[in-house]
Amino acid sequence: MSNTIAIVGRPNVGKSTLFNRLVGQRKAIMDNESGVTRDRHYGHGDWIGKNFVVIDTGGYVHGSDDIFEGEIRKQVKLAIDEADVVLFMVDADAGVHGLDEEFAQVLRPYLGKKPILLVANKADTNARAHASGEFYALGMGDGEIFAISSANGHGTGELLDEVVRHFPEAGEEEPDSGVPKIAVVGRPNVGKSSFVNLLLGTDRSIVTDIAGTTRDAISTRYNVFGHDFILVDTAGLRRKAKVSEDIEFYANMRSLRALEECDVCVVLIDATRGIESQDVNIIGLADKNRKGVVILVNKWDLVENKETNTTKEFEEKIYSKLAPIAYPPIVFISVLTKQRVHKAIETAVEVFENKRRKIPTSQLNDVMLKEIERYPPPALKGKLVRIKYVTQLPTHNPVFAFFCNLPQYVQDSYARYLENRMREHFDFKGVPIGIVFRKK
Repeated sequence: MSNTIAIVGRPNVGKSTLFNRLVGQRKAIMDNESGVTRDRHYGHGDWIGKNFVVIDTGGYVHGSDDIFEGEIRKQVKLAIDEADVVLFMVDADAGVHGLDEEFAQVLRPYLGKKPILLVANKADTNARAHASGEFYALGMGDGEIFAISSANGHGTGELLDEVVRHFPEAGEEEPDSGVPKIAVVGRPNVGKSSFVNLLLGTDRSIVTDIAGTTRDAISTRYNVFGHDFILVDTAGLRRKAKVSEDIEFYANMRSLRALEECDVCVVLIDATRGIESQDVNIIGLADKNRKGVVILVNKWDLVENKETNTTKEFEEKIYSKLAPIAYPPIVFISVLTKQRVHKAIETAVEVFENKRRKIPTSQLNDVMLKEIERYPPPALKGKLVRIKYVTQLPTHNPVFAFFCNLPQYVQDSYARYLENRMREHFDFKGVPIGIVFRKK
């Protein structure tokens, strides 16, 4: 990874605010409460012709009561190792803090190996900017302290001028543009982060037994089975009535945005609890947004007394609650025992290919006109509908136009019949199909 910036420091000094400013959008959740960011969060930015990757990190602490402390420290060190330039952020308003001194010791082994820039944030006034000289006592940086305000952008231009001076190459512009996205979604604590970490072979996201551990939507480029895609780990989606605090609200919003922006939704459900109303809501939302859908039943190893028909019965329960949605494939997995995990991602890639499938017009007409002749549209108010021609429209999702004499008289039940025949003859597993009627 070239041209990479890591923003590090103790909690609540404004790292996520600077991250959002550098990437030009509110990707990271910001709040006055410390410890909001936990995982490494990546974004892309550019400055005077140089493109770069920015890594936001959680606040580094030691000896606190935060049960995520150890995992956050691990994520911070991984970000430092990845970075070409490290921005050590401190708080110009609060002055030198004991945690700043402690974190300076963490960074000391990197001095001389990579540029470490000392950034005094919240320098909104001249008095604070002048007072930031006290941070020289930390012995960090190359003899200069960058006094900035990440909230209003003051001083960030001078900081970026120095940062890009260390980048010999221009870097890749929007490297993830056009790359398919697979979002891992579901209720809290169903194993989304564990699933993503297992696929990546690294602790990309922090995992605990506590619901709501993941807050931001964490994107990672992943290459498998010859397919290049972005894997997005998301916060658990809860019903609005259950969301009780601002941070959780924004985490929910980030997850919903990830769902809306992805190509395929991998929906995890808990085998020990079965499919619940919120699972149905999530799948319904994916269907409404015309996304490919794969359902993963995780923790299948914990289901006791499994028999030959157990999976079939479980599938029937899922489809009965999802009705009329019946197209998503279901894969039974266990992240703990690694059971069928790669089968799950193979299925997601297959669904993405189905989503992009284009059926030749001649083939469509050969197949579907025979089905229409076998069972023509029923008459409505004495009007006979005659369908003469069918073609696939040039859309991002499979949409088929049936040209006929009286499109307004085609009933919804007949549209479902045509969709079912389409699925019988062509492989659209996991993909919602659009059926429209046009006047010939």
